[in-house]
Amino acid sequence: MNLTVALARLLIFPGILFAVPAAWFFLWVERKSVALMQERIGPPFMQPFFDFVKLLGKTTPVRNGPGGLLMQAWPLVAVSAAAGAVGLLPVLPSSGGFEGDLILLLALLEIPSICIIAAGFSSRSLFAEIGSAREAVLSVSYNVVFLLAILSIAASQHTFRLEALAQLPVSPLRYLGILAIVVCLPAKLHINPFSLPNAEQEIYSGPLTEYAGAELAMWELSHGLEWVASAGLVATLAVPHFASWSVDALVFVAVSFGIVLLLSVLAAATARLAIDTTVRFYWQCTLIFACLIMVLTISSTLFTRVQS
Repeated sequence: MNLTVALARLLIFPGILFAVPAAWFFLWVERKSVALMQERIGPPFMQPFFDFVKLLGKTTPVRNGPGGLLMQAWPLVAVSAAAGAVGLLPVLPSSGGFEGDLILLLALLEIPSICIIAAGFSSRSLFAEIGSAREAVLSVSYNVVFLLAILSIAASQHTFRLEALAQLPVSPLRYLGILAIVVCLPAKLHINPFSLPNAEQEIYSGPLTEYAGAELAMWELSHGLEWVASAGLVATLAVPHFASWSVDALVFVAVSFGIVLLLSVLAAATARLAIDTTVRFYWQCTLIFACLIMVLTISSTLFTRVQS
């Protein structure tokens, strides 16, 4: 991938120029879907953008010392990582990429969660620290399933290159991995039934309790970009490329929208689970998924040997 293509993917499509408006749109879809499920009107279409601008205009509390600098840095790092993850998505055919970019994508997707954990402890607020502790426990639980799903897809297709994965034929193990990724997304995006770190009724916004103004606006933007990156990852893995770039882009947006809508409806229809129930759920998912991988791998190996 040459420098021009890399910059175009990062800055234009599916990068920042597309991802930022898409992030606000997905945040609106999430809030509007929940409101309709609860028989409320919900926010107007431009509300996430208005909230972002309003927060930018508010005064940020003055914090002295290294802790204050760290609190300012974490949301910027989270936004940068989420935007970089979106820019790596192989939305268009023959859009470049490099060997091992899947590993980089996984790292970038995990950085916002790490930043949230660090932000809560940096604020030295009791409520924020409780939220960060919950986020850490939740992250360990769902990442076992998430990483196992991604690695199983890559191993079954014999490549860690995103563009190659998007263009190869879909296998049963790949569909199983995509299903496992979708199961992990509610926890990764902090929505019901896994909205433990930011449980407003219990710990008042969790790790972000002490944030306000432009810093909180960056966290909201980071959350929206996580929606775009996570839904886009599923879309690029589940839907094969077509001959036309325009068709690929439209299918990517449509499938991503469908995933956001599905998860939003799930969030509205479920209640928040306790931390021990959540951990147990994901460890059970890990065991079930690992067993299914073994069965499918052994079956595929035996079938190949019989054919040869």
